[in-house]
Amino acid sequence: MINTLAPSRWYRIIPIVFITYSLAYLDRANFGFAAAGGMAEDLKITPSISSLLGSLFFLGYFFFQIPGAHYAAHKSAKKLIFWSLILWGILATATGMVNNVNLLIVIRFMLGVVESAVMPAMLILLSQWFTKEERSRANTFLILGNPATVLWMSVLSGYLIHALGWRWMFILQGAPAIVWAFVWWKMIDEKPNEANWLNTEEKKSIESRLQEEQRAIKPVKNYLEAFRSKTVILLCLQYFLWSMGLYGFVMWLPSIIKAAPDMDIVTTGWLSSVPYLLAIVAMLAASYASDKSMNRRLYVWPFLLISALAFYGSFLIGTTNFWLSFSLLVIAGGSMYAPYGPFFAVITEILPRNVSGGALGLINSMGALGSFVGAYIVGYLNGVTHGFGASYILMAGTLLLSSILTLIVIKPVKSI
Repeated sequence: MINTLAPSRWYRIIPIVFITYSLAYLDRANFGFAAAGGMAEDLKITPSISSLLGSLFFLGYFFFQIPGAHYAAHKSAKKLIFWSLILWGILATATGMVNNVNLLIVIRFMLGVVESAVMPAMLILLSQWFTKEERSRANTFLILGNPATVLWMSVLSGYLIHALGWRWMFILQGAPAIVWAFVWWKMIDEKPNEANWLNTEEKKSIESRLQEEQRAIKPVKNYLEAFRSKTVILLCLQYFLWSMGLYGFVMWLPSIIKAAPDMDIVTTGWLSSVPYLLAIVAMLAASYASDKSMNRRLYVWPFLLISALAFYGSFLIGTTNFWLSFSLLVIAGGSMYAPYGPFFAVITEILPRNVSGGALGLINSMGALGSFVGAYIVGYLNGVTHGFGASYILMAGTLLLSSILTLIVIKPVKSI
């Protein structure tokens, strides 16, 4: 097996991509804490504008997925992520210095634009280093940066806002990305044949296995043919609906918890971190089982269904029992994250390398659009109804549909 020939890949590549994606996720998710921690009052942001600001990141994220993924696949993922780190660090830090809502709107949108290529570029990079039997786990270690970051960010942000205010929270959490860009450039190699820490035999073994996998995939001429395939279209719709539920939850969970009686921002931070602890455990378990069985579908749709049922349960409970409702939200949050590794492994396993980058970009862009819609509508419904019941129904519905689509689209086949 490859991982016995080159175990160094796991501790040279994975920690770097994990930290990089963690920094990206930190600078997109901390807005929810600022919104709950005084930014709205200081800048006189109305509930509708707050919903727009919370979701604008994802609109910017939507537009540049495919060009970024194409550049990463055909030129350099390493270079693309280096410049993205510097630019998003600058924009995230600048968020803490604004006094004008219009400028804040521009910054949130541009932050999404700058970060848009990071996820597909990372997935492409990992597909050039890890084989089919390893890819779900490699993807999961990357995406673990998402819940792991929200876990500690939730606690840290609560304390930073309490001690220093929301402005310093943005500044102190944004600046590290700029420094990390130079660590990334030094530590990451684009492909195995460029790594001086692998011996010749290891390089040849990895490249041989990856080339063998490509030969087993049905050829696709170009992006147009890939984008028109039923499989890619349904994966786009599935991920759109999944992201609606996920980011409606991520962006507004602090506000949902903060609305409970006698709830302060520090306690809100601690409670907001709990779903992400479960998410980390669920993601690791699902990715390991998925790689072991090579049954990707089995480790995607049941988790999405569980999330849908948990949100519906929270709706039925309402405000009558905070702790029971919160426990169901923890289950919903953990279950929504669990399938990420198996899901993204599917794409590089059914599409050849010449179009997999663009397809990843397209599917991820649909996820970004779903994130925009979900974050906006959940915020809007919370403001209009002065409660969270309508939001729970929305998230339950989107996740149920996503679970059903998974059963339709992800099949045990080798190609489109």
